[in-house]
Amino acid sequence: MTIGVIGLGKMGSRVATKLSRGGHNVHVWNRTPDVAAALVSDNPGMNAHADIDTLLAALPSPKIVWVMLPSGEVTEEMLHNIAPKLSTNDVLINAANSNFHDTDRHANEFAHVRFLGIGVSGGIIAERDGYPCMVGGDKSAYETIVPLLDTLAVPKGGHAYFGPGGAGHFVKMVHNGIEYGIMQSLAEGFDVLKHAPYDMDLAAVASLWQKGSLVSGFLLDRTQEVLAKDQTLADVVGKVAESGEARWTVAEAKAEQIPVPIIQASLEYRIQSQTDTSIQQSFTAKVLAAMRNAFGGHAVDKK
Repeated sequence: MTIGVIGLGKMGSRVATKLSRGGHNVHVWNRTPDVAAALVSDNPGMNAHADIDTLLAALPSPKIVWVMLPSGEVTEEMLHNIAPKLSTNDVLINAANSNFHDTDRHANEFAHVRFLGIGVSGGIIAERDGYPCMVGGDKSAYETIVPLLDTLAVPKGGHAYFGPGGAGHFVKMVHNGIEYGIMQSLAEGFDVLKHAPYDMDLAAVASLWQKGSLVSGFLLDRTQEVLAKDQTLADVVGKVAESGEARWTVAEAKAEQIPVPIIQASLEYRIQSQTDTSIQQSFTAKVLAAMRNAFGGHAVDKK
């Protein structure tokens, strides 16, 4: 298939690369042209464009445009820039971590096109392992782009359609809320292990737990990788950012009158870590910060 990818950050560049190497005709644009040029030099079948209008003109109908920018104002402006330039039957995809309320609104605002909101997980490792894509919006648009999503899913990812409007971003929001709680629990557990009355090999613990234990999984894999490199994390400052999804999950849970104490506590811990030096010095916060870097490429503050 032919697709235009707008935004070549940590995730967008990898999505474009996986699609191009999977045999699709990929056209890209990035605010910083050098980034697009470097990506094309590594992927000769890809095409970079100097501006969005040129990119759109290069796409056959129905045009498929994948927008992967930071959620919020940047994405809002880009969607409102692109949507008026598309026609009926074209597919416009917002693959940012957007609030599902915004995606519901966009589905109404951009009713003249087939609009999708896709929650994309897996971090920077998913280029290798496969992306899980949580889709909401126009069902015919989802059915149209299944070949693209199949390519992104190779070898261990997947995709599913969950309903109209912001349904896909709702699923991604709750996913990330759960993620906060799991990460917090793992980090706290390794803090307890670090201070045990034994000379504990933390990387060995993580490695063993991956062999069929009930806490094995993607996030423990990343923890093991971090600890295998440095079990002290002495240079890491435990400032742990929150990107919005857990906050939205807590807000929605309150609206639904459902208690979510674990997600809420893990969110509050991250907020406090921005200013509380005792938290920043804790091994729990250091593990959390290092884990985020391992799976998402998020920056880590260093001493």
